[in-house]
Amino acid sequence: MSVKIERIASMLEKEISYILMTEVKDPDIKFVTVTNVKLASDLGYAKVYVTVLDQNKKDETLRSLKAARGFIRRELANRVEIRHIPELDFVYDESIEYGKKIEDIIEEIHKDEKE
Repeated sequence: MSVKIERIASMLEKEISYILMTEVKDPDIKFVTVTNVKLASDLGYAKVYVTVLDQNKKDETLRSLKAARGFIRRELANRVEIRHIPELDFVYDESIEYGKKIEDIIEEIHKDEKE
């Protein structure tokens, strides 16, 4: 990925996080953390990776985020100076859960070695 794309992705990550915290009024979206933004090389599409505090409401939160895409893009257009605001696709980031599973496996191995 080019430096320009990485810089824009980082800026979008910060701005989307800010918009979700301050501008979006949907209570399902209040406890969302943006973990990463991956931009297409033509800057027309952005995959926004998010985690949710309440795992039981993960599906509801993703539906609410998808419903708020238009609003979030409009807010981005007001806040960010790039020619074209990319289409947003919100995706649940499973890397934290995956990391937790790996950590649990390692702890289990160490526990077995001590016995």
